[in-house]
Amino acid sequence: MSFTGDQLRTLYLEYFAEKAHKILPSSSLIPHGDPTLLLTTAGMVQFKPYFLGKEQPPAPRLTTCQKCFRTTDIDSVGDASHLTFFEMLGNFSIGDYFKKEAIDFAWEFVTERLKIPAGRLWTTVYLDDDEAVKLWQAKGVPDNRIVRLGEKDNFWGPAGDSGPCGPCSEIHYDFGENAGCGEPGCGPACKCGRFCEIWNLVFVQFDQDKSGARIPLKNPSIDTGMGLERLTTIMQSKASVYQTDRFDYLLRKVAEVSGKAYGDNQETDRAMRIVAEHSRSITFLIADGVIPSNEGRGYVLRRLLRRTALFGRMLGLEKPFMVPLIETVIERMAPIYPELAARKGFITELVAREETRFAETLITGMQILDEMMASEEARLKRKITGTQAFKLYDTYGFPLDLTAEIASSSGFEVDAEGFNFEMERQREKARGAHKFALNENINISESIIVIKRKQTCFTGYDTLVQQAAVDGILINNSSADVIHEGEEGGIILDTTPFYAEMGGQVGDTGELVSGESVFIVTNTLPLSPGVFLHQGYVSRGHIGIGEEVSARINVQRRSDIARNHTTTHLLQAALREVLGGHVQQRGSVVGPDRLRFDFSHLKAVTSEEIARVEDIVNERIRENHPVAAVETGYQEALKSGVTALFGEKYGEKVRVLSIGADTRVSAELCGGTHIKATGEIGFFKVVSESSVGAGLRRIEAVTGRGVAVYFRDQVRSFHERLEKFQTEIETGKNAIAALQKDLAKKDALALLTSARAIPGGKLLVASVAEAGIETLREMADLLRDRLGSAVVVLGSVAGEKPVFVAAVTQDLVAKGYHAGNIIKRLSEIAGGGGGGRPNLAQGGGRDASKLSAALDAVDEFIR
Repeated sequence: MSFTGDQLRTLYLEYFAEKAHKILPSSSLIPHGDPTLLLTTAGMVQFKPYFLGKEQPPAPRLTTCQKCFRTTDIDSVGDASHLTFFEMLGNFSIGDYFKKEAIDFAWEFVTERLKIPAGRLWTTVYLDDDEAVKLWQAKGVPDNRIVRLGEKDNFWGPAGDSGPCGPCSEIHYDFGENAGCGEPGCGPACKCGRFCEIWNLVFVQFDQDKSGARIPLKNPSIDTGMGLERLTTIMQSKASVYQTDRFDYLLRKVAEVSGKAYGDNQETDRAMRIVAEHSRSITFLIADGVIPSNEGRGYVLRRLLRRTALFGRMLGLEKPFMVPLIETVIERMAPIYPELAARKGFITELVAREETRFAETLITGMQILDEMMASEEARLKRKITGTQAFKLYDTYGFPLDLTAEIASSSGFEVDAEGFNFEMERQREKARGAHKFALNENINISESIIVIKRKQTCFTGYDTLVQQAAVDGILINNSSADVIHEGEEGGIILDTTPFYAEMGGQVGDTGELVSGESVFIVTNTLPLSPGVFLHQGYVSRGHIGIGEEVSARINVQRRSDIARNHTTTHLLQAALREVLGGHVQQRGSVVGPDRLRFDFSHLKAVTSEEIARVEDIVNERIRENHPVAAVETGYQEALKSGVTALFGEKYGEKVRVLSIGADTRVSAELCGGTHIKATGEIGFFKVVSESSVGAGLRRIEAVTGRGVAVYFRDQVRSFHERLEKFQTEIETGKNAIAALQKDLAKKDALALLTSARAIPGGKLLVASVAEAGIETLREMADLLRDRLGSAVVVLGSVAGEKPVFVAAVTQDLVAKGYHAGNIIKRLSEIAGGGGGGRPNLAQGGGRDASKLSAALDAVDEFIR
């Protein structure tokens, strides 16, 4: 009986719903709150708190189809079965049913719902699990098809370095003797390909700690997993998962993009399978919030992107090609996983950017690698040295795994040990170049931890002043019984209203008062989980172990911090509204003077988008929404749609900070301090927006009193710039005047040759290019002095009107020449007036066209 993959998924979930299991949605590929895992590797990951009894499940019986990713299979992708991303069908019992029911459900589903012949099925059990053997015998499985295997094969977990685990029992499908090695002892543990594990039933009985010790669980549970892709392969009678409807559509797209036919060539087929598989994995990783980087999950994604680019090149695809494949995955899978469609734009843009960025690196790196392999020494040893591999990495950004992949295809090995040696040597150089001295007040020694075993009771959400006892004192990184006036150090209290720096929020400041003694708190830090250290100095008196103190925080500073912290929540909601749901917080710093917010986004936020974000946040502030916090279970919080910080580790109980009553504006997991209503923020203003890495942006902003300070600084800066500009203008004017004076002098000297004789001296009449009265006077004075005995008359146009200046030497004044009379006559001709002393006069007219006529009449005036 044949089923599509989608039909199998539905059939499975509906079957277990019939068996009183609650269907839950898949959790993210990023295991929020679980530091033991890089990515979600199994269906039970989201249920670990339930198995451990730390949280109450929504129902004792659960079933899911979980998105999973396993990094261990990256290098094996391309064969008939290995995948990085896959879907895991699972049913779970949290302290409800155990082995018998799990085996009953599994056998009924496989043989009756899927109609797989019982004769095709084998089972495996853990070595000493006699109970499981009897249960399979009761289902009619012959003894020769019940195989006992050891811990390597039949003990599952934990997922990560600690957590729930237990023996397991597996159902295997037998393709028949002709499909295997033919050896007499061939069974499910044989790797010949005859057998395929289709379902793993894990009997969760232990909690394993990081040392490997296993503690029996109070309530044993069931965790099963059946790979949808593997099951589809069997149910569609295919030899490879790539021949099923899980991949055939995508391989057709790869063939269309590359122009290669699938099935013609083994090497080409392998490359096409890798490109198809990685395209699907890349799509889901980005949809769940992973961004390419050089570490952790980001590096896994970047590695997949680069391997896809490499194998695409092997298919002849030298130009970017991934986006059409990503779009094909989204089109096919979005009906089941709507987050793919919701983030389509972000996914395709990020892939296009990363692919384009790596294209040049790939071409250059492959050329260099080809040259390395072509050398005589390399050809003889068939080896790329560690130094060569490191050069490719350090100079050209070519990762080691890609170098090894390309080299191996040509029969070369890469000296990975030598590469690691070179890498460590570079790290040592970097550490040596960045050595720094630790602040003594921050360098907390381990010895202080013995002072305080129990956690500090934090009362600062509701209390600003708190009576407390001194439980520990730290001076110069050593414990002390008393701290005296003038000494710096740290104090541990049994109870405190002081918030310790964490979650991006800075620590509180204030004072600890005991009688006349005062300890000024300059910062508060977490010494160890839940234990707070108040750093500072004694300004008066002394304080000792066991003393009662009044712990008083700086209220105004706390309020400023709270305004900024609440605003980061409003800001994230506004960014999601304006830029899209792909926006995720990737870090923040919340201080009293401003806030910093890092988030995932591929390009600069435009000024228009910034304005819209500001408008939304300020509107929420004016609406004065109530701000409230409640404690709840972590899983319950996530299921209610609360936003969790990417990559943050959360405990069993979490604090949900909600903004809005009738309409929920924001709901986030947050342990920080906040205001009571958004109206207290006052006003919000973005100060800057910038890039802090690939796909990461940063906004810095101010609120409340910080806005007043910001605008005051802006106004002061504006006035300072204005004054500087005005000074520059005056300086420029003076420079221009000086230049004009120099030019006027040169122009005046050029006129000397145009002077002609008159009775008793010389006459110089000239029209000067556009110049004002001051310039004409300076020119006339200069010409009069140079000519000795002379009458000088100059005219020009200034402001579209004629102006005149006349100068007469004193000896000619005595002979009857009069500058004032000359100007009066000239000005009248030009439609104006003027006059002055006998030796110097000035005037002007209204009609600039009369300038030449007025100057031509000078001869008549002085006869």
